[in-house]
Amino acid sequence: MDALIDIFSDLQQLFFEDVLQPLTLALGQDNLLEKAYEGSGWVVVGVLQILVMVTVLGPMQRLWPAESVQDKHAVRVDMLYTLIHRLGLFKLAMFFSLEALFEQGLGMLRVMGLPTWHLDQLWPGVSDGAVFSFLVYLVVFDFVHYWIHRAQHQSNTWWALHSMHHAQRQMTMWSDNRNHLLDDIATSLILSAVAVLIGVGPGQFVALVAIGQLSENFQHANVRIWFGRIGERLWVSPRFHRRHHSIGIGHESDVQGRTVLGGCNFGVLLPWWDMLFGTADFQLRYDPTGVRDQVEKGRDYGRGFWAQQWQGVLRLVGRA
Repeated sequence: MDALIDIFSDLQQLFFEDVLQPLTLALGQDNLLEKAYEGSGWVVVGVLQILVMVTVLGPMQRLWPAESVQDKHAVRVDMLYTLIHRLGLFKLAMFFSLEALFEQGLGMLRVMGLPTWHLDQLWPGVSDGAVFSFLVYLVVFDFVHYWIHRAQHQSNTWWALHSMHHAQRQMTMWSDNRNHLLDDIATSLILSAVAVLIGVGPGQFVALVAIGQLSENFQHANVRIWFGRIGERLWVSPRFHRRHHSIGIGHESDVQGRTVLGGCNFGVLLPWWDMLFGTADFQLRYDPTGVRDQVEKGRDYGRGFWAQQWQGVLRLVGRA
């Protein structure tokens, strides 16, 4: 583990010194050098993630596909979303547009007396280890993310944006970041605020997000893979998550004969919350993915990046 951390630190330092530091100084933004160094870490993580996707997940998709890919254009658009997020462009835009407001909001919470709860220090003698600390934060983060995900499916307003993620009929390892930008902004702000309030360190936050994203890439992959009767209940598998994307199943529920927003398998990393709150579906099936009104009524969710973003805005204001 120490060796891996050292390798990552060396790569981050190299990218910062050779690329971001000269660029920041050339733009006359000396005051942003610390943020640029932090950003270099995210870029290195993103490059490593893409490398794993291409060398590990890509061959798995070719060996054990859940379905044949007919629409390669849709997959290429998903690749664009992945590059925007994993190479730091989304975080860069967030920094220059919302960072100041985010800091002001946290400052107001501090003035109101809201403390930072260091959850990993609640068990003296046990919580000193880095592994224990990381696992505590991973479980808490996933619990919060589960409820965010349920809200995305049960709020008509939020679903107007989140439905774009589910409109992908050719789900692959690139589909995780296929989200409306407003949807991503809301999720990122909530999780960042939670991280600050429960005492997650910057390095821990990067590791939590990196591992979570890579797992989600695998969950969205076009693979006919499940983890077995026990494993399915320990970690979210591609089979478990594909059920969540299945047409008319993963994002809808039957309530007294009426079809309403809801669905199943909202767990992001851990299926525990679905099991605890009655939203788990462990059927061993690999159904087609998409949104019911897209298939039955021909609703337009957009073909390209900007078209998809614009259609999301129109759905949000009730014009599409």
